[in-house]
Formats: sequence, C-alpha cells, structure tokens
Amino acid sequence: MKSGFVSIIGRPNVGKSTLLNKILDKKVSIVSEKAQTTRNNIKGIYHRDDVQIVFVDTPGIHKPHAKLGEEMDKMAYASLEEIDALILVVDASKKFGAGDTFLLEKVNVDVPLFIIINKIDLATIVEVNELKMIYTEKFPKAKIIECVALEGFNVDTLIEEIIKVLPEGPAYYEKETITDQDEIFQMKEIIREKALRILRDEVPHSIAVYMDHIDWDSSPIEIKASIIVEKESQKGIVIGKGGKKIKEIGSLARKDIESLLHKHVFLELFVKVREDWRNEETYLKEFGYKNKN
Repeated sequence: MKSGFVSIIGRPNVGKSTLLNKILDKKVSIVSEKAQTTRNNIKGIYHRDDVQIVFVDTPGIHKPHAKLGEEMDKMAYASLEEIDALILVVDASKKFGAGDTFLLEKVNVDVPLFIIINKIDLATIVEVNELKMIYTEKFPKAKIIECVALEGFNVDTLIEEIIKVLPEGPAYYEKETITDQDEIFQMKEIIREKALRILRDEVPHSIAVYMDHIDWDSSPIEIKASIIVEKESQKGIVIGKGGKKIKEIGSLARKDIESLLHKHVFLELFVKVREDWRNEETYLKEFGYKNKN
C-alpha cells in the first residue's frame, strides 16, 4: 500500500480548500470568495484500496497584520514538517507579485513539489505561460499542472502524479474517516461560512464563532453559538435590520449542520463583541486559533 502526508499551501484565496474538497468529492473545508477563509490546518483523507493520502489544507500564507494572521502563518509553516509531498496552489488570474515572492521565500522543503496553476479558465494562455516560466525557473524539478479545481479539471491527474512519488506505508486512518476535525469544529466553520456569504465585504476578518452549548440528547438537537465581532458597530451589521441577516445565517447554517449530523437541529445564534479579539492571546486560544498549551 502507498500512503503519505501532502500539504496544500498557497496565498489566500487561490483555491486550496476548493481543491481539497474536489479531491475528496466531499466538503471538509469551508470556501468563500474572501481571502483567509481557512484559519486552521484541516486534514482531508483520500482513500483507495491501495492508497491513502492525508492532505492538509492550510491558511493562506500572507504578511500578517494581526496576531491572528501570525498564528495562521505558523499553522501553514508547521504543515511543511514531515510530509511526503507538497502542493503549491497558484491563482492563474493574478499577476505574480510581492505576496508570491514572500511565500516562495518560505518554501524550502526537500520533497516532491507539485505546482497547481489554478483558475486557468479565468486567465489567458499568455498569462498562464508567464506564470509557468516563473515557477519553472524557481523550482525546475517541480511538476506543474494546469487546473480548474472548481470544475475538477486535472484533479485526477494530480492524484495520480502524487501516488507515483508516495512511499509504501500503512493506513493512518480508518477508511470511513474523511477529516480529522470533530463535529463541533465543523459546525462552527459552517456558521462562519454562512456569515461570510451573507455579510460579504462588511466584517469578514472580524468574525469568529464560539460554541456556547449543545444538548445532544434533545430532539431536535439544541445548539447555541455566538458570532464574535470586534466592535459594537459590527454587531448591528451582523444582526441586520429587524434581525434579517442573523436569521439568514442561521437558516443556511442549520440546513448544512443537519446534513452533517443527519439529525434535526434547533440552532440559536447570538452576536457578542470582544474588542480587538484578533490581537488578544486569550481569545485566540478560546476560539481555537492558538494552542492552549
């Protein structure tokens, strides 16, 4: 049997989570049009009779402007340790710039490297070829694959190429296991995803989700969760006029949570203010963005 660990890295919003979800044919990482949607390292396990690949989806690497950003970068860099292959995802629709240079300075691993030029449907042939030349010069041994992760174009090719370089090894997870994240983490991420969708550009980076209470024995399951914002003025934005936005977030989230749990759910959402939480160590630990050790 072939098995191994493969990290997926890249700048924010290049399609890392979309790629992982397409590889697994199941949603394990939330996605949105907002940069830095993924805030934690999330494992997704690909199974075949003769193969098991543990993929690690990571936060987008960027120059941080808050302690939350620093912790996200640390998680991404930590994913580069003890891996068997590395996937670097690049957005073909964006010009190579300072952020790409910043990221490439951090990529220094001695494992097979796969460079995914993603979103080629949004770029011209000339733009794609320019990117390929830049990355070929930087990583001459890397395998470059053009891709449209959202549509699944060349995803199977990527999997087969990865399998070629994996070592013989054991199965690290049971065949039924698709992700290492527990149900509480997944429910919080579902709520945050729906909040990002409904609120669009208004307060995306200021939002966290905290699980207040779950009564697993009730029918339907009672869930109380809080959407955390940094300023009092943001609280009204999340709630919306007459509570419209918080109701929309709750309705969308409830449906996905019921699909996750395969049970009926009563979801109650609150909005709480925690001033400048992205720069407070206590809150970063409480909301799951920093080890509590």
